Amino acid sequence: MLRWLALAAAVALLDQGTKLWAEASLAPHRPVELLPVLSLTLGYNPGAAFSLLGEAGGWQRWFLAAVAVAVGGYLVHWLYRLGDEQPGLAAGLALLLAGAVGNLIDRLRLGAVVDFIHLHYRGFHWPLFNVADIAVTVGAGIVILLMLRRPSRD
Repeated sequence: MLRWLALAAAVALLDQGTKLWAEASLAPHRPVELLPVLSLTLGYNPGAAFSLLGEAGGWQRWFLAAVAVAVGGYLVHWLYRLGDEQPGLAAGLALLLAGAVGNLIDRLRLGAVVDFIHLHYRGFHWPLFNVADIAVTVGAGIVILLMLRRPSRD
């Protein structure tokens, strides 16, 4: 289990390092274009994914932090019970844990999550995101794919 916790810690540290860099280097809401479809744009999201609850008045900070702590605790428990039998699943869970921790740190520190990666194409703009969000997406994808591949049990 320690190697999976180390993976989660490394990804959470990468997330925090990139967010600190973004806050120090980028002006809020001023895009820096890297590619025709990719910009770096500093933004703060007080809500959940896609700014859900973003205008809720402040209570969502503590609610979403509590959810992240509960989910993180469950993921650590799941990793502990998993052992060494399913490394793919363990990697997916570690990435989910890293994302939850990375965004939790922002909520506790700032009351909002730091986002700065901006994908766009011909007028379509994906909401800003960060390394923690990537970890959650990849981790969830791994877990879902592995669960779909499992043979059904009667």
